[in-house]
Parts: sequence; C-alpha cells; structure tokens
Amino acid sequence: MSTFKAPKGTYDLTPPDSAKYLAVREAIAAPLKNSGYGYIETPGFEDVALFSRGVGESTDIVTKEMYTLTTKGGSQLALRPEGTASVLRAALEANLHKLGNLPVKLWYSGSYYRYERPQKGRYRHFSQVGAEAIGAEDPALDAELIILADQAYRALGLRNFRILLNSLGDKECRPVYRDALQGFLRELDLDEETRRRIEINPLRVLDDKRPEVQKQLTGAPVLRDYLCDACKAYHEEVRDLLSAAGVVYEDDEKLVRGLDYYTRTTFEFVHDGLGSQSAVGGGGRYDGLSEMIGGPALPSVGWALGVDRTVLALEAEGIELELPAATSVFAVPLGEEARRVLFGVVTQLRREGVAADFAYGNRGLKGAMKSANRSGARFTIVAGERDLAEGVVQLKDMESGEQAPVSLADVAGTIRERLAQGPSSGS
Repeated sequence: MSTFKAPKGTYDLTPPDSAKYLAVREAIAAPLKNSGYGYIETPGFEDVALFSRGVGESTDIVTKEMYTLTTKGGSQLALRPEGTASVLRAALEANLHKLGNLPVKLWYSGSYYRYERPQKGRYRHFSQVGAEAIGAEDPALDAELIILADQAYRALGLRNFRILLNSLGDKECRPVYRDALQGFLRELDLDEETRRRIEINPLRVLDDKRPEVQKQLTGAPVLRDYLCDACKAYHEEVRDLLSAAGVVYEDDEKLVRGLDYYTRTTFEFVHDGLGSQSAVGGGGRYDGLSEMIGGPALPSVGWALGVDRTVLALEAEGIELELPAATSVFAVPLGEEARRVLFGVVTQLRREGVAADFAYGNRGLKGAMKSANRSGARFTIVAGERDLAEGVVQLKDMESGEQAPVSLADVAGTIRERLAQGPSSGS
C-alpha cells in the first residue's frame, strides 16, 4: 500500500475503466475533426488576469474556485479552470486570426481545475473536450457547434439528454435589461454576497441554484422581452437551423451559464439521470472576450463537454461502449528457444497492427494461460521445443476452445485472417 493517495476531489484513471474515457474523448472529437476544427493544446496554467478579466470577477470560479500560485519570480498564475480563455489567448498570440481564414476553428482536450466541494460528478480535477470557432458572427456557426455536440452524444448512444437554449442579448440591449433586473433584485431578501453580485453581474443571480433564491425570482424581468431586433432575428435563425437539422432543444429563459463572457446564444446539455450535477456540457457565443483580454474584435462561439459527466450519463442509461480488444493475441512460450521465436512473432503481429501480448517472467504453462485468459485475447499461441522442431505453433481459439497446429511461417497471416472473420462460431 502506497503512503500517498490522490488529492481530495481528484481521481486516477486506470485500466480497464480508462478505455471508456478515451472512447468518450474520441467520440466527442470525431465530428469536430470532420468539420474543419484543428487541434490545439495550451498550458495547464495561465496568468491569473486572463481568467479574472475573461471569466469574470464576480463568478464563483474566480472568487472561490481558482487554484492560484505565485512563482519564484513573483508572477501570479492560476491552474486553468476552463478552456475558452486559454484557447483564445493562444490563438491571438499565434496570430491565427490574421491568416485570412475566419473563423479559426479549434478543438481541445485536457484537464481543468476548480476548488469545489467534491461530490459525484463534480471534482477538483476534471476532463473536458471543447471546441471554439473564433472570428465570425454567424448563426450557422452557433447551430453547427450545437449540432456537432448532439451528434457526438448520439454516436455514444446517449438519448436521455436535453439541450437548453437561450439568448443573452448583446451590448445594445443587455444594459437595458440589466437595469430592469437590478431594480427587481434590489427589492428581494438576499444575503450580502448575493447583493454584491446584483451590482457586478445581476444575471448571475438568476443562475443561483438555492431554492430560497429561486422562489423569490418568480416574476423577475425576462431577457426575451428586452432583446433588440437584431438579437431576436439572430436567435430565431439559430433556432430555425437547429430545427431544420432535426435537433430537439428547449427554450430556457433563465439559462445564463456561470461565465461573464457570454453574449447572445447560450446553451447547456443536461442529463436527468445525474441528480443535482445534471449539466454534462454547455457553451455559447462570446463576442466581446477577445477585446476583454487585449485582442481585436473577434466574435466567437464555443462549447466544452465534460468527459467525466458524459461517462456518468452513459452509466445512468446503462450503455456499454463497444471497445476494441486491448489484446487480440497472447503468446505463451515453453522454454528459452520458444521465448525467442514467439517474441519475434508478437513483434511482427504488432507491426502489422494486431494487438498482441506476451507471457513475461518465465512462468509455467498454468500461470501463463491464466494471464492469457485475463488479457481477453481471442487467440493464444503456445509453443514448446517439440512444436518448434516440427515448424509449428499451437493456435488456440479462446472463445471456442479449439486448438490446432499452424505452420510457424503462416501463423501471422492465419491470425489476421481469423480475426478479420470475426467471432468464432464454436461454443
């Protein structure tokens, strides 16, 4: 037993469960790769100001949840609590927006860190796959990203998720709504911290999950009633494009999401099988974020989907992913000459794309066959001195139990053919 354990609120991904997480990441990334999104990777930590400016001084993420540190040189850094600000910073730094092909479409996958109260579905270290389309204001882009996330979830087999959709307006109409909302909220019986939030970002109060707050919000001004004509038309086009693509969504006028940079389109993917932590992903348009962090005007839209919560959603629906076998062939040598020869066969199989493993450690036949069983291999190759003298190995089908000699020269080709035929018909 090790002296050390994973820090509170974190987890280790270990086989065989880790294969499920990899499959989820790949499934979310697949439609993005097919739609012009290029891969980007950013550091695990950034300047604190990047997040306080972009994510927002009033958000719980910045005020309560960021892991911050001071370097030996005195710089203030933060472990990244989300991906959008980092990706936009990297795109600006690399001048991707000046290459003449807007929008810049990027996708990413990585770990993020927030100091939260740990519970099922909410961790201090978590994994997301995200996508950003930077530098174009177009309802088709907003719709595209929602459609691609929907496609990824459906490819995984998920069905019991809902897409919530709203518009937060823009710099023309949101200030008018903000004034009306502040007037309403100031009359409520709220704690000091929430009252401070009213003055900084009143929309965040709508996102308060506490029942005693939600109860008082009945009758609050609704943003939909304050949208300017341009925002109304933009939102209608997003809705029309989603409907035309057969993507079902629900209008949710209280949806604001927890980050200050969102404008116009905002959306969330929720799964009702996850209890209180029902959001599996979300995103929206953030047309002013580039200017907030010192860049030019670059209207943009994006989302991030939680890998951990997507795995929990799969479990809630009882979905078992069809994962490729970690090992297709397991080689069991009996004697030194067989070790040398079968290791060569395993190396050849691997070079030809066949997942193969080997009985290491000079174990006897019984122990080696136990390892072969545990590996899940479809075939086991066994060879001893007599087999090699005859130029053969014994090929055992672990599904049917059938075993037969195969020429050593032909074993790799025979295995490839048998694997291509699919599962054995034997019982």
